Amino acid sequence: MKIVDVCAFYTPTGGGVRTYIDRKLVALAARGHEVVVIAPGEENREEQRGPNARVRWLKSPRFPLDRSYRYFADRAALHTMLDEEDADVVEVSSPWRSASMVADWRTQSGSRARLSLIAHADPLSAYAYRWFGNVASTQAIDRAFDWYWRHLRRLDAQFDHIVSASDSLTQRLREGGLNKVTTDPMGVDPGQFSPRLRDADLRREMLALCGLGEDALLLIGVGRHAPEKRWDMVAQAATVAGTHTPVGLLIIGGGSRQRRVIDAVGDNPHVRLLEPIRDRTAIARLMASADALVHGCEAETFCFVAAEAIASGLTLIAPDRGGAADLARASDGVLYRSGDTQAAADAILAFAGTRLASAAGPLDRPVRTMDDHFDALLALYEDDMVALPQRRQDVA
Repeated sequence: MKIVDVCAFYTPTGGGVRTYIDRKLVALAARGHEVVVIAPGEENREEQRGPNARVRWLKSPRFPLDRSYRYFADRAALHTMLDEEDADVVEVSSPWRSASMVADWRTQSGSRARLSLIAHADPLSAYAYRWFGNVASTQAIDRAFDWYWRHLRRLDAQFDHIVSASDSLTQRLREGGLNKVTTDPMGVDPGQFSPRLRDADLRREMLALCGLGEDALLLIGVGRHAPEKRWDMVAQAATVAGTHTPVGLLIIGGGSRQRRVIDAVGDNPHVRLLEPIRDRTAIARLMASADALVHGCEAETFCFVAAEAIASGLTLIAPDRGGAADLARASDGVLYRSGDTQAAADAILAFAGTRLASAAGPLDRPVRTMDDHFDALLALYEDDMVALPQRRQDVA
């Protein structure tokens, strides 16, 4: 098959989506398929990523609300690229403008390509539920944003598949009237994360960075400084918990929205903000050497960093909604009420108590890899295309 992924969220400095796409380019090509990623970029250019794997950058403006991202603005140019690639399957990562552009392209061109919306984003959780959750129920917010649900139902009618990465998102989409939703959880880079990477000396160094001794609890948080990540709340929760037991917290990530987090940390020397770590081997060692991963965001559809923490043997301390919550439930993690600082502090203290009561170290759990996800995705497409005429032989 030839698969084109129209990925509005792919950027050179991205997090989970960049990790996912980079692995997809390797994994699908290794399985005999051709994969092309079309992404919004600074200029029009093409980048070869190996045999049968390419990235085509389409010159696009910056997204005004987050200038680390760009958005597809030139419908005709995107349609031309899709015509040139003539794919068997076209995937879309964003439920917004690019999804409608791709649906229109198939209608106008008469292409027999199958269309698949990969749900990398959950805008209602990222924005509406977070903004209005303290004053209205989820059901009331959904009614107020019925225009968005109507938009999703139109996409459901236009696309062949809606691929969700978590059971909770699948349930919400089906309750919202979508009929073509299938669950295919994502996963971690194979062989990258393991509790066997735990390093007692590194753990002592990280606690010393937080001004604490090795008997303290070491929490790690990983992610960019965006409002929906709620790092200010996580920092405050660690400070509250730290009044009862020694707690060190390292938050690894960057972005332009750090001021709220810095203000939340205040003069607490036990919470430290670190720059993003691009070296995957280094982040795997750091993660395995912590005691737990604490997460604040309920808006992710999967949460790669939570899956990586599980693979590293860590306990998840996570909000009770979203992709991280699903992973925490499946791995005996600790959940707290989303957006609630005191509840998050209580969850940290609950974990600290069980950690002190148990002599067990990090657990080596079986984890789903990204390759497992891609194998299931390819099986879905192959089953879907059985009734279609063979358009091209698989790339040798």
